[in-house]
Amino acid sequence: MAIIEVDGLTKRYGGRTALDGVSFSVEEGEIFGILGPNGAGKTTAVECLEGLRRPDAGTVRVLGLDPQADARELHQRIGVQLQRTGLPGSIRVREALELYTSFYASPRDPAELLAQWGLEERRNTRVRSLSGGQAQRLYIALALVGAPRVAFLDELTTGLDPQARRATWDLIRRIRDDGVTVVLISHFMDEAEELCDRLAVFDAGRVVATGSPGGLIEEATGGGGRMRFRPAGELDLALLAGVPGVTDVRRSGRHVVVTGRGDFATAVTSVLARNHIVVADLRIDQRTLDDAYLALTGGPSPRD
Repeated sequence: MAIIEVDGLTKRYGGRTALDGVSFSVEEGEIFGILGPNGAGKTTAVECLEGLRRPDAGTVRVLGLDPQADARELHQRIGVQLQRTGLPGSIRVREALELYTSFYASPRDPAELLAQWGLEERRNTRVRSLSGGQAQRLYIALALVGAPRVAFLDELTTGLDPQARRATWDLIRRIRDDGVTVVLISHFMDEAEELCDRLAVFDAGRVVATGSPGGLIEEATGGGGRMRFRPAGELDLALLAGVPGVTDVRRSGRHVVVTGRGDFATAVTSVLARNHIVVADLRIDQRTLDDAYLALTGGPSPRD
């Protein structure tokens, strides 16, 4: 069942069109990713869903509500983690949670959230003294104070080291496992591929594709990937050019690089074995969302 429905969403700022007829839907209980480079319109779209910005055209429904006409009711049923929380650095963790409880008619117990998100020992710590990972756990807890049905998480892992990013991914899964639908805004391809059940790829104010990460990779690139190896002896490239699924064979210094679709790598290794060709430095790279994004937009990955 669709819990969010967006149809023809358009937003302009002066002569610039930030959103140009955006349409997508979010199913209840999923992690839905909104993916794209900075300036693609991701945050503007989500702010329209949250009722923070008024669309110029199109319709938006969240939990069956109009974010503008039903703003008061909607804000009691969603949780929002913004890129910048606006919390003063001097406020303590428990004070921030207590402040947020005052915004809701039926808030969750702050002590329960402190325990759930591993913040009990930091309850009296000032926000400015939290580590990056601790701050992210606090921002998630603040987004969940109102026991929302939908949580919007915007660029949650920006600026975190790899270990803290992975830990935050686990937290996001926990939110979904607790029955909350998650809308995750990100410009990290690996994050979206790891976490999202489905996603919408934004580029220049438009949605250029929607679907599961695997589905988009298959649709945009044909799946497959690239294999690279160094043959121990002479290798006639024509031997591999006709292998099913292979789309290109070329030399790169002492290495051979083979690209293809589907399960081409298995077919290539079988041919090499049958012809008693020994290889070293074998590496197989599967297609990723980076590849799909490049194919869909014709531009560089958002992280480049």
